[in-house]
Amino acid sequence: MLRPEREKYWHFIFRSFLTVLYNFRVRVSVGTSIFFWTRAAEVLSLLTVTRLNGQLFSISCVYEFHILIVIVSRIFTMDNEVLEFDIGLGGGEGEYEEDGGDIEHPIDEEELGDSSGVAAGSGAGEIYLPEGDLLDLEPCEGMEFESEEAAKAFYNSYARRVGFSTRVSSSRRSRRDGAIIQRQFVCAKEGFRNLNEKRTKDREIKRPRTITRVGCKASLSVKMQDSGKWIVSGFVREHNHELVPPDQVHCLRSHRQISGAAKTLIDTLQAAGMGPRRIMSALIKEYGGISKVGFTEVDCRNYMRNNRQRSLEGDIQLVLDYLRQMHAENPNFFYAVQGDEDNSVNNVFWADPKARTNYTFFGDTVTFDTTYRSNRYRLPFAPFTGVNHHGQPVLFGCAFLINESEASFVWLFKTWLSAMSGRPPVSITTDHDSVIRSAIIQVFPETRHRFCKWHIFKKCQEKLSHIFLQYPNFEAEFHKCVNLTDSIEEFESCWSALVDKYDLRDHEWLQAIHSACRQWVPVYLRDTFFAEMSITQRSDSMNSYFDGYINASTNLNQFFKLYEKALESRNEKEVKADYDTMNTLPVLRTPSPMEKQASELYTRKIFMRFQEELVGTLTFMASKADDDGEVITYQVAKFGEDHKGYCVKFNVMEMKATCSCQMFEFSGLLCRHVLAVFRVSNVLTLPSHYILKRWTRKAKSNVILEEHSCDVYTYYLESHTVRYNTLRHEAFKFVDEGAQSTETYDVAMDALQEAAKRVAQAMQNEGRIPISNGKVRKHVLHDESHANYTSGCQEESLSQHMSKDDLDKNIRKLANELEYANRKCEIYRSNLLSVLKAVEDHKLELSVKVENIKISMKDGV
Repeated sequence: MLRPEREKYWHFIFRSFLTVLYNFRVRVSVGTSIFFWTRAAEVLSLLTVTRLNGQLFSISCVYEFHILIVIVSRIFTMDNEVLEFDIGLGGGEGEYEEDGGDIEHPIDEEELGDSSGVAAGSGAGEIYLPEGDLLDLEPCEGMEFESEEAAKAFYNSYARRVGFSTRVSSSRRSRRDGAIIQRQFVCAKEGFRNLNEKRTKDREIKRPRTITRVGCKASLSVKMQDSGKWIVSGFVREHNHELVPPDQVHCLRSHRQISGAAKTLIDTLQAAGMGPRRIMSALIKEYGGISKVGFTEVDCRNYMRNNRQRSLEGDIQLVLDYLRQMHAENPNFFYAVQGDEDNSVNNVFWADPKARTNYTFFGDTVTFDTTYRSNRYRLPFAPFTGVNHHGQPVLFGCAFLINESEASFVWLFKTWLSAMSGRPPVSITTDHDSVIRSAIIQVFPETRHRFCKWHIFKKCQEKLSHIFLQYPNFEAEFHKCVNLTDSIEEFESCWSALVDKYDLRDHEWLQAIHSACRQWVPVYLRDTFFAEMSITQRSDSMNSYFDGYINASTNLNQFFKLYEKALESRNEKEVKADYDTMNTLPVLRTPSPMEKQASELYTRKIFMRFQEELVGTLTFMASKADDDGEVITYQVAKFGEDHKGYCVKFNVMEMKATCSCQMFEFSGLLCRHVLAVFRVSNVLTLPSHYILKRWTRKAKSNVILEEHSCDVYTYYLESHTVRYNTLRHEAFKFVDEGAQSTETYDVAMDALQEAAKRVAQAMQNEGRIPISNGKVRKHVLHDESHANYTSGCQEESLSQHMSKDDLDKNIRKLANELEYANRKCEIYRSNLLSVLKAVEDHKLELSVKVENIKISMKDGV
């Protein structure tokens, strides 16, 4: 028998050989099996001819030798099969998100990451080991490794098999050269959470991390020998917590790794437009289960984000340069950039002066659209849009979203609100997205949130494609159920009948959208203003402002050129609509003074829509159903359709009416049902409280600006494009009128010459004003934070010329004048009503006579 020290020596030789062979990082095939056999033969020869004082092997050495022979035999008989063993090193790619929904163990020290192999000379990548009894090998003192990385990889492989996560705990450096000479690898649950306030005093913790450290003592210690190899100097096997079962090991951080093949597949699917959730579904199906994928959806999402950030590093600089240049040209150009801990760009937002001014006029309803994406980066371009007084889409700001987390949306909405002087909208429309919904609840708690119905209909065609193909009538019935029901009870009844008819009661997606029906079904939203002309209309502002300019193939190099073209086109269309409204007259279809009044107040498109409702009253009959002396209730229905009527309540004293269809609340225009009641009640002109300024010709008059928007409007007027368009608009009218005759032509020319002299004098005076980039400015404001401008310039201007007593006196005087004017208007209105009633009666008599004559002529024929 061998002496104990020599027996230990032989143990060490065999274990070292097993480690080298076991962890040799190559793919095992016919060719490589010969290589393995050659290596094994060399060692066997050495062991056979070597004797220590003529002693034989111990029984334990013989047993280990038998294991060696079994392994080599298996390797030699593997045929062409490649056996892969992925020890799953690393914590995935990128950073962790707060709301991943996965089992995570955030730690403060380094967890075992990607490593080189266990054997000498192994490179980066997967580690391939044969399956079988050797996988049951446990660490023990005296084991030797070629490198620290090899020891780390071996312990992490052991941890994966047992069911715990690992990390690097401590190290010791050489005093001579500072190199690491000792390292300790521990269970990730080693130690306890550091509750020192210094770690978190500089940042606010919104959601504390769960506690994962429980003081586990399991560890593996290794130290470097003089030969450069690493030997196990200590091993603690026992844990003080439950170990993770095999089907959950993939959730442990040190075993989450995205392989090269998986990265390639993710890149391909990402380029095709798939998101992290759908990509993970494809990977799970491809690999045969989430545990075999080797990473979680959080890792996939982070990898995609980091990959996109790396690709964008060059191009995103173009965006930042453009925004800085625009801000330098006009200090009221607002932009903000959100970075992360690595100082890389996460998200970008900007709003030009006109966008900020537009919001002061039309910011009551907003659409936030994330459907524009770059095909190369899948980068969401998200504009904030609204509707102007012509019913055209108008821009309120834009963003690039590199990170689409809830925190990013919260940052974006807060930044946008800051740029818009802190005034939230009445309503906002977005994609159907739970992350966006959560962010809106935090930032806009009082704003009514609606999901875009058009996108839900589009998604319905995808989710229920088999139903659409099998039942051609389903689409029409679904549309009728959603859009044409007049009450909540009617909608719910219709929905229930629909899902029962097509056996969709248990359809998961339908159940989900029905649970959110209060945020997209029109019958639930009619009491809130959305600036839409009808309940069934798809909002023009949703996914339309940049249509024809920006699409999936647009890259960042092209983006801002196309962006500016889109803005120029939209501005031109607005100028054209302004011109048509001011310089052409609509064709009136009735003798009603209300129609004439509306034609003079509303813009052209809005008047045409109002005219439809007014003419539509001729097919409706309003019947008095109840009268309590103050409020009269009418039942309004189409001729011959009394079963489907609308309830209109009319307060005669206040001249206010409400209809069950709620069109005025939803669109800001009176419905035909209320107008029918006005007709039978001899209300011949629109009461002022039913004329929304946002729909009128003077919607953008600075008279109606709120105080906080004074500074924005001032800088808006500094825009060269705005000044040019305004002057051109006025010049068109001047030229048309001046060319009517020789006399008016002479007057116009004299006025132009006088104007030219005054402009020349003004340009000479502007020689004392600073000029940048060839553009003349009145003054320049500097805002280093690119944030809001303070309001109140109107009050400051008035306070410079009037005392508080003078202001109060003027206010009382104006209030008295207004009250007197109102009384006169009521008198004139009463007299006018009586005259107009007589005219209407006479018109009705003439109409009856005309109809009688027509009938008699037909009978005569």
